[in-house]
Amino acid sequence: MRPAIRAARADDLPELVALDELCFGADAWSAGVWDEEFGRLTEDRMILVADEGKVVGYVVLLMPPVAEDVVEVLRIAVAPAERRTGIGGQLMTTALSRCAGRTVLLEVASGNESARALYAGFGFEEISRRRGYYAGGADAVIMRWREEA
Repeated sequence: MRPAIRAARADDLPELVALDELCFGADAWSAGVWDEEFGRLTEDRMILVADEGKVVGYVVLLMPPVAEDVVEVLRIAVAPAERRTGIGGQLMTTALSRCAGRTVLLEVASGNESARALYAGFGFEEISRRRGYYAGGADAVIMRWREEA
């Protein structure tokens, strides 16, 4: 069964907090941060979830209301048991379809080869690095996507 990709609802919040903790451990967003993200949904945030009767993945976008401003992928995650099933690709496809005509930026750890390959497959290109940005000294790779004309 393919998950439904849909806009997050308030009742998804506990599952998102738990999934974020599972995927990011010590680097997970707190429940308070997730509350703030939900509070900004009508302003400049979009949260999409992959729903299989429970939330198995999500993507959080910063989408400024001015179309000329860049969109940022703030967070994307898929439950460990669901990885390599295409859910990350479904989330990214849906997210990028909502960004037509806009430039999208994201940041990923240099050692996260599977995520970097996923993003490259969607046409993201490395444009910059933040040397030693992450704990342990890993670089942050900044990638950009522009819809092809």
